[in-house]
Amino acid sequence: MSGGPVGELFRLAFASLWNRRGTALLTVFAIGVSVALLLGVQKVRTEARESFASTISGTDLIVGARSGPLNLLLYSVFRVGDATANVSYEIYEKVAKHPDVAWAIPISLGDSHRGFRVMGTSAAYFEHYRYGRKRPLQFAEGRPFDDLYDAVIGADVAEALQYRLGQEIVIAHGLGQVSFANHDDKPFRVVGILARTGTPVDRTVHVSLEAIEAIHVDWQSGMQAPKGARVTAEEARAANLTPKTITAFLLGMESKATVFMMQRALNEYRQEPLLAIIPGVALQQLWELVGVADTALMIVAAFVVLAGLLGMLTAILTSLNERRREMAILRSVGARPGHVFGLMVLESGLLALLGVLLGLALTYGALAGLAPLLEHRFGVFVELSAPSAYDMGLLGVVVGAGLLIGAVPAWRAYRNSLADGLTIRV
Repeated sequence: MSGGPVGELFRLAFASLWNRRGTALLTVFAIGVSVALLLGVQKVRTEARESFASTISGTDLIVGARSGPLNLLLYSVFRVGDATANVSYEIYEKVAKHPDVAWAIPISLGDSHRGFRVMGTSAAYFEHYRYGRKRPLQFAEGRPFDDLYDAVIGADVAEALQYRLGQEIVIAHGLGQVSFANHDDKPFRVVGILARTGTPVDRTVHVSLEAIEAIHVDWQSGMQAPKGARVTAEEARAANLTPKTITAFLLGMESKATVFMMQRALNEYRQEPLLAIIPGVALQQLWELVGVADTALMIVAAFVVLAGLLGMLTAILTSLNERRREMAILRSVGARPGHVFGLMVLESGLLALLGVLLGLALTYGALAGLAPLLEHRFGVFVELSAPSAYDMGLLGVVVGAGLLIGAVPAWRAYRNSLADGLTIRV
């Protein structure tokens, strides 16, 4: 062997790995599983972030009483916390009629049902609300509300409480798992069950704005009127049920060019302290607060890959003593020390490359099988697209690390002399 081409070196590397195929296959499998974990975590965290950012989709502005952007986002979208103040229904109607506004969805919060939030809204909610990648709300069963005492429940509510269409439910005054003030004189009937979205919609009981007014028509300062002065469910139908205030409202604009103009106009509105936020911007701020666990998971996956590569190093180093005669024979037929070094590095690189290819196959196979479950149970929509530039960069780093780690046994083999290789040790 006298300075043969690179192809000859590849042929020798493949032949050497095939001769030790049992150990090589185990090494490739270990690297493949670790790479699959790394890619799987990366893919799921990316899609989870996009799903998080798409908890609300297609909404240009969220408007509420002046407080903080994250507080407004949390109670209006995630149903977490409470508003510091309400918004007048008058300003909602005024903004909804603005020529630049395509649609508006009112939101009224404050009551609950067995630990689940109750939200008053309008028919526009089922028509215009979007989640995920602009996916519309769909009904698993039933229809939207049209009667005063109709209720539409999310998938989690239906599953946790075993509710069916036509079931009677009672809304509690205020929040909490247990309430001592129930609107049991004005029961609701379940007329619709929404398909699962993986968003807070699943954990919400939806009723009309007029229904929220109806159950509070005989309440003052958080207390129901005495029995003799209470309004019955049927009497409430005849009352003026136009709300005076709502918690917040969502806006969709006719043109994206008018979003910032409307946001500025609402934030500077002098007659009432308002706050208008762009959901995507607020969601990005919120993700920065909760994304630490996401980063930690990626670090753990990277260490698993490192463990796989170190396993490869251990296997190669362990086999060096068994291969001393092989290296000596190569040297005796003209292989230079550089050839031996290159052969060892190339073997490590091939093992890493085969592990990466196996990891890719395992990742996409697992995602194809688990995608429906991730979407149904967690609302994470995994798109089986080609690896991104970032993914390819990660894979390149793994192969590069394999080549680098292979330099350790290669250097040891390089230093073995021909005489040492032919010496029989006892």
